Amino acid sequence: MVKHTSFVALGLTALSLAACQTSAPTGGLASADTSQPEQKAQAQDAALTFSQAACGGCHAVEYPGASPNPNSPTFAAIANREGVSDETLAEWLTNAHNYPEVMDFDLTAEQVELIAQHMRTLRRDDYRPEI
Repeated sequence: MVKHTSFVALGLTALSLAACQTSAPTGGLASADTSQPEQKAQAQDAALTFSQAACGGCHAVEYPGASPNPNSPTFAAIANREGVSDETLAEWLTNAHNYPEVMDFDLTAEQVELIAQHMRTLRRDDYRPEI
């Protein structure tokens, strides 16, 4: 329960900070206007910050990197899996952590989009899975 509470508090803090960095009047960071390079960089930074806070305890959220939990795939490995699309990535993020109990937490649609936004930056044509 303490881990879950800490995750929620850390996640809310990251989202609060992210919201301060965007000029989007409504809809939060996930719908921020990223047509300008500065706004795009701020959105990417906020997505990375949230991903590190919410997921970095188990997953390597940057490339290259090894996951702190060897049983947890890196974000790069997930983002570069064959057949992974924006839709399947969102579905995976929404439903992947419903077991075991220690991983039982839910993400809001905005949190899913923040993490997916960061994971999309890890897609590479030359990616090779770690062995």
